[in-house]
Amino acid sequence: MNKTVVFTGGGTAGHVIPGLAVISSLKKQWSGNIVWIGSIGGMERKIVESAGIPYYGIPSGKLRRYFSLKNFIDFFKVLAALLCALLLLLRLKPSVIFSKGGYVSVPPVLAGKILGIYCLTHESDLDPGLATRINARFADRLLLSFAETANFFGENIKAKIEVTGNPVREEVLRGSREEGRKRIKVPESTMVLLILGGSQGSIRINRLIEEIAEELVKECFVIHQMGALSYRKSHLKGYLTFEFIGNDFPHFLAAADLVVSRAGANTLWELCVLRKPSILIPLTCAGSRGDQIVNAKFFGEKGAALVLSEKEATPSAMLKEIISLLRDRNKLESMGRAAALIGNNNATDSIVRVLMSRLKDGENESRHA
Repeated sequence: MNKTVVFTGGGTAGHVIPGLAVISSLKKQWSGNIVWIGSIGGMERKIVESAGIPYYGIPSGKLRRYFSLKNFIDFFKVLAALLCALLLLLRLKPSVIFSKGGYVSVPPVLAGKILGIYCLTHESDLDPGLATRINARFADRLLLSFAETANFFGENIKAKIEVTGNPVREEVLRGSREEGRKRIKVPESTMVLLILGGSQGSIRINRLIEEIAEELVKECFVIHQMGALSYRKSHLKGYLTFEFIGNDFPHFLAAADLVVSRAGANTLWELCVLRKPSILIPLTCAGSRGDQIVNAKFFGEKGAALVLSEKEATPSAMLKEIISLLRDRNKLESMGRAAALIGNNNATDSIVRVLMSRLKDGENESRHA
């Protein structure tokens, strides 16, 4: 009978994409069953199912760090989710649970602890999310992208920690600078600026870049991923807009000399692996739990990025900083080297090694039982 590994996580693409990168690599070494537990109506369902992974939905309640009457209602949702997770795990009988975070991951991890199932939980951000802080108490191993994240945990948790890095999509590593430039028809001498607004897009960044686009194209070729919320087709020569870039993304990222982006952990790790200098405009605490601000500050302190708050990122300031960097190739190269020192492209292999080690240990325990 094939063993099963349960992956769990959701709420945003950031809690799913790294898990899928791990699954893709794991499948090359292991032929057992792999399933995903997410929320019933979660956005993660479409992403997971499109990757061919069986998906099981459970009810989920949101975890909040602040007082709210909604916490009372969601408490019962979490209890219902825990019961569903217990019944589901009893049926699936997994050897390992791998959590990628998000509030939907807490019930499966807790259920796994109750049932004695080995659990790994991974955190992408420098500042761990609430779900990871909870899961770390019940998981057997806590895998981190950044060594500095260990400082957020007590000594009892630190004993479980292994720093692996953050998994990067395999296709991103296969991008070609030459192919990317060929597809936009620009020579090597032309600087390329790539604008990314996060998985949902950013209306603020989109409007900011649109306002200065006519000046930017005098300096570089601009590729702008706008997202679904505020996509507008460009009619300006040298300014190419997309709702989502799709299959060309790895090539366009490889071709870019400078990237303007939000500061989500997955995007940042891709920039590290590809040695890309960046200008980061993190989401404010009003738009997130503040993790992007912490991520961006870390990259700025390491010299890998220039960081602008949303308040600082005015059209004039953005234009000035972008042009200044594009005209200073030595500075761009220095920032790229700094980014490469933060991250590496071995994260997926490191995580799969931990998973395979546990799966083999489990087989040995079964033989000697």
